[in-house]
Amino acid sequence: MSRQDVTDKIIEAKVLKGINWQDVANAVGKSKEWTTAGCLGQMTFTAEQADKIADIFGLDEDDKKWLQDVPYKGSLPESVPTDPLIYRFYELVNVYGTTFKALIHEEFGDGIMSAIDFSMDLQREPNEKGDRVNIVLSGKFLPYKEY
Repeated sequence: MSRQDVTDKIIEAKVLKGINWQDVANAVGKSKEWTTAGCLGQMTFTAEQADKIADIFGLDEDDKKWLQDVPYKGSLPESVPTDPLIYRFYELVNVYGTTFKALIHEEFGDGIMSAIDFSMDLQREPNEKGDRVNIVLSGKFLPYKEY
């Protein structure tokens, strides 16, 4: 068994039981974005959170241990994603990545935006031309240190 096996069980139960990510997040007490990432194998749950996840998805004691283990981060199986939605994010970084870098460095200096001290908010934004996906990414700026 592996963490991926537990993720597969979660996805199967979600589909078969018609579970909603927001409902899972409400039960866990965290954001839908973080909770979904955890259920998909990218975050580590506490014992209490793992108990709640196990109850929702019908997982056993061994599965709960995997939910509490630090996962291997990075969920894409190939370097250039083939899923159309994920590919658009890849495209976004290819087109705007240098712009993000230039503007962050101009505003903050030499450093990076943390994906560890980080939050994300994803919302539907009604629009007369067709609903839009509104994603706000907020990561702590970490300057490179001099030594």
